[in-house]
Amino acid sequence: MNDNITDSKIKSALAGNTPDKSNETEKTKQLDLVRNDATNEALTTNQGVKISDNQNSLRAGVRGSTLIEDFILREKITHFDHERIPERIVHARGVGAHGYFQAYEGNERFTKAGFLTDPNIQTPIFVRFSTVQGPRGSADTVRDIRGFAIKFYTQEGNFDLVGNNVPVFFVQDGIKFPDFVHAVKPEPHTEMPTGGSAHDTFWDFVSLVPESAHTVMWAMSDRAIPRNLRSIQGFGVHTFRFIDEHEKACFIKFHWTPKQGLSALVWDEAQKLAGKDPDFHRRDLYEAIEQGLYPEWELGVQIVAEEDEMSFDFDLLDPTKIIPEELVPITPIGKFILNRNVDNFFAETEQIAFCPGHIVPGIDFSNDPLLQARLFSYTDTQLSRLGGPNFHQIPINRPVCPFHNHQRDAMHQHEIHKGQASYQPNSIDNNWPIEVPSAAQNGGFESYQERIDGHKIRQRSESFSDHFSQARLYYQSLAPHEQKHVVDAYTFELSKVQRAHIRAREVQEILANIDLDLAQQVGQNLGIDVVPPQENYKQASIEKSERLSMQAFIPDDIQGRKVAVLIHDQVNAETLRVIINWSLQENVIAHLLTPMLAPVKGSRGEVITSDGMQKAEPSIIYDAVIIADGDNLDTVLADGVTKHYLFEAYKHLKPVVFLGNKVDLFDQLSLTPDEGTLLQEDFRNVAEKLKQLLRHHRIWSREALMNAIPA
Repeated sequence: MNDNITDSKIKSALAGNTPDKSNETEKTKQLDLVRNDATNEALTTNQGVKISDNQNSLRAGVRGSTLIEDFILREKITHFDHERIPERIVHARGVGAHGYFQAYEGNERFTKAGFLTDPNIQTPIFVRFSTVQGPRGSADTVRDIRGFAIKFYTQEGNFDLVGNNVPVFFVQDGIKFPDFVHAVKPEPHTEMPTGGSAHDTFWDFVSLVPESAHTVMWAMSDRAIPRNLRSIQGFGVHTFRFIDEHEKACFIKFHWTPKQGLSALVWDEAQKLAGKDPDFHRRDLYEAIEQGLYPEWELGVQIVAEEDEMSFDFDLLDPTKIIPEELVPITPIGKFILNRNVDNFFAETEQIAFCPGHIVPGIDFSNDPLLQARLFSYTDTQLSRLGGPNFHQIPINRPVCPFHNHQRDAMHQHEIHKGQASYQPNSIDNNWPIEVPSAAQNGGFESYQERIDGHKIRQRSESFSDHFSQARLYYQSLAPHEQKHVVDAYTFELSKVQRAHIRAREVQEILANIDLDLAQQVGQNLGIDVVPPQENYKQASIEKSERLSMQAFIPDDIQGRKVAVLIHDQVNAETLRVIINWSLQENVIAHLLTPMLAPVKGSRGEVITSDGMQKAEPSIIYDAVIIADGDNLDTVLADGVTKHYLFEAYKHLKPVVFLGNKVDLFDQLSLTPDEGTLLQEDFRNVAEKLKQLLRHHRIWSREALMNAIPA
């Protein structure tokens, strides 16, 4: 027997009506900071031109593409894109990693994109995860949407799939994106709150913009406080097109699903982690990759034939809508794995430049008005952030395939171009480089020839007018504990809103139209009366969609789960060997945590090295806790840190294992036994049970009991 155990672990839209504020407190009235300089003034461009419609971009027909001549849209977004330098205005807090994508067979049925049709190619990728609201210094675990952007370095050029971990967005038209971001960002007079949406301007905006209701519902769900970045879904949000070799098109929605399953923090954990480890998500991703526990996702698409575009009770071009999987199942087309951390955060993660307009032959856009604005916005932003039009020459942004054109000079030019001809046509260089017809083998990109026939108009299609049915579908598809968390999230966020009329408007005019019971629960918590809405709003075509609940994504294994093993002097070293062998077999990260960082002695005098102190490695960073047996029960009973550790893990609905004589500790803590409290003499007798509990992530049946216990 080795006497030294050391490194044995894998490490109402405004219509001129003023809300009645007569019943608000004087304090609330003082918070009504109004723009006196703009009272009774028209909305204009920066050139003084009065604006007649600030809600819709100019498009070719109500469902047509956005026109570049829309000077109002371009001015608004250009100014917005350049509001911050050099930090990203949104998605500033991010972490990235390298990996590869590999296609499945048979995708040539849908697209001619080379990296999607050759299963023998491993396409290099770079993925960046991010929060939306906070700056670079904010915490990882705040309630927020997560960005999920992938750069594919294909042999036909770079393809950027710039998505989120929820499938919908807050606004339907890109002309409203600056308004949304201004509203969710820290309030301009205080620069607070950092990394959060629980404040007046955000809820003022979304309560006046019903199209945001669906995405706000996702943001108030557990999806917005993920346990880690390895267990989040990704979505392209918009509708795109695939084009096959015969130039036949279909509409698609991108989905990526984690092999690790979906998991979330409970709210108390999220708040504590923001203080104890604000880098929790980036640390977890880095350590998992370093330890060889490579995160993996399956890329899939929902495919809709062009002739079926109008066959749904929602508009495919509306980015506030999903296609329920019951209507269009997901077709898997490949997988991607993250297997290498960055060498330098600034050079790679900070300088990576994603642009939705970076596509390759076989992929094309739809007329989604939010996507259309993004096609302009992202490149414009990179010009400001990265110092000019040559940002594509930064190593992390360079294509792996050759690129040649007649673009020259500008700031940060890295290439030394030769020759006299920087134009086309030319005879000096025999007209090189020249166009490649799209019909040729490995031909050039050609936009899909969609017929457009419509008036130039600032108007939204009537098919975009349903704002509540899918929000209702999402809420009603959640498991009971997930619905309870949504109620709690709305209650918490709205309790931080100082103006009573904003709170009331969100509950009475938005939530009541989504789900009356939801509105009444939140209203009761906030002291707001709720009555049934007068109008009967549209119902979704299905009542419930199973795959909208996180409970539908239970992983097959527990790779990458983290388990804390609490040990003291006189611990049974043999028990530790069994636990460590199990963790290696299951690819679980098991840490031996001691009262102090100093080693402890086993029951036979063995020296056992610590992986960390219990005070410094709190239960909130682990998925389960084991307290090992040994002749030290009195020592543990006198250790308040250990007892708090076990109680906190129990409160956060995690499996807790008491071994040997530590079973007596369970009664001392006055805990209520349930399926997640495992009391056994030998760890081998509970190993499989613990594995199944870790697969399911939490003991949700315990939650009702814990809600009655004070923090």
